[in-house]
Amino acid sequence: MGFTSRAKMLQMGIDDLIWGRLTSGMAIEEGGSIAHSAYVHPRVEPELAFLLRRPLAGDVTAAEALPAVEAVAPALEIIDSRYRDFRFSLPAVIADNASSSGFVVGAWHSPYDDFSNLGMVMSIDGHAVQIGSSAAILGHPLRSLVAAARLSAAAGEPLQAGWTIMAGGATPAVWLKSGQHLSVEVERLGRAEFHVQS
Repeated sequence: MGFTSRAKMLQMGIDDLIWGRLTSGMAIEEGGSIAHSAYVHPRVEPELAFLLRRPLAGDVTAAEALPAVEAVAPALEIIDSRYRDFRFSLPAVIADNASSSGFVVGAWHSPYDDFSNLGMVMSIDGHAVQIGSSAAILGHPLRSLVAAARLSAAAGEPLQAGWTIMAGGATPAVWLKSGQHLSVEVERLGRAEFHVQS
């Protein structure tokens, strides 16, 4: 999911939710590394990830969505764009797969532990660069999953059991550079991290 926080909407000048597809080829091992040269001009943002235990489709409520969740985890999404300076219209970014390019997921936790307002700190080389809360994701990250169920079903691709759903950035994204170590620390959920090689 994209543009699920006011901070990301303001950063990109977009005021509507979007979604893109994640593939197994985009998955990065937690604690592993990426090659900066494999991207155009990548950025990274802190998120929460959902693992689905059963399909979820259409107009569902948050109360209906939660039982479909197997687990929740801290995560980082790498976004990239074919458009210069990440400047695009809403149709253009949708055509570019919502800038989705890679993702790292930390340890999974029970979805029945309250994750509505968890502190999130994204750091580069041990220095905090973005501080936010999971509540910045549509007021509650579960609302992002509800929106994902609706939007994906409308496109004929309903959410399936075993899929990982990224809730969207809780803060503005930051640029990635070669040699950096990226991490996100989420209150009570732990961390996710990766390294950037040249």
